[in-house]
Amino acid sequence: MLEKMQGIVMKTQDYGETHKIVTIFSDKAGKISAIARGAKKPKSRMAAVTQPFIYGDFFIYLSSGLSTIQQGDVLNSLRRIREDIIKTAYASYIVELTDKLTDSHSPDHYLFDQLYQTLNWIAEYDDADIPIMMYELKLFKEGGFAPSVDKCVSCGNKDGFFAFSIAEGGLLCAACQHIDMNAIPLPNNLARLFHIFSEVELERIGTISVKPENKKLLRDIMDAYYDQYGGYYLKTKRFLKQLDKLK
Repeated sequence: MLEKMQGIVMKTQDYGETHKIVTIFSDKAGKISAIARGAKKPKSRMAAVTQPFIYGDFFIYLSSGLSTIQQGDVLNSLRRIREDIIKTAYASYIVELTDKLTDSHSPDHYLFDQLYQTLNWIAEYDDADIPIMMYELKLFKEGGFAPSVDKCVSCGNKDGFFAFSIAEGGLLCAACQHIDMNAIPLPNNLARLFHIFSEVELERIGTISVKPENKKLLRDIMDAYYDQYGGYYLKTKRFLKQLDKLK
């Protein structure tokens, strides 16, 4: 069945001498793999629309196996991402994480929209740390292992000072922190930020200002939490850590 849909090119793989197999995260059909015939030919219209991170309109013959891209038009090239190694690394990371944590042919318009908004942010701004963490938290929900960040994971208390427990999977209030002596104390506003980041759409956030030390604390917690519960090795994550060491 031929379907029209909007989609984001997640990755491509050469297929034969002139074709590509393209993985697309679409609004209508979720994640799909499709063959783009002739996409390796420089003058092919398919060559432009099958580059990584392209946001486009696609006409696709859908199949439960390998689908076929009949036609595609670029809506937003997100060219700035591919022109910058740091932006490429960030975008590659969130796309790989999306690929690992989503099932094929399972549409999720909300997640699709948030992925596009995050890629747009990466393209337009140099500092993308917070938008990436916001998207990660939403992906963790999709993967079924999101932390509890709106209340104490033990007693349900929503007030006071909190620490983040990797072992318990979320926030612990002051009265419950004895449960995990390795829980990481959070500054007053950071627990609230965790909740906002997990629930609020990126387009609703204006200027995001977080102290560098708090941003690093959030990043360290997110990394440790994923290492504990994520279950998938990410090549792009390793590359990001190497880039951080060079900064």
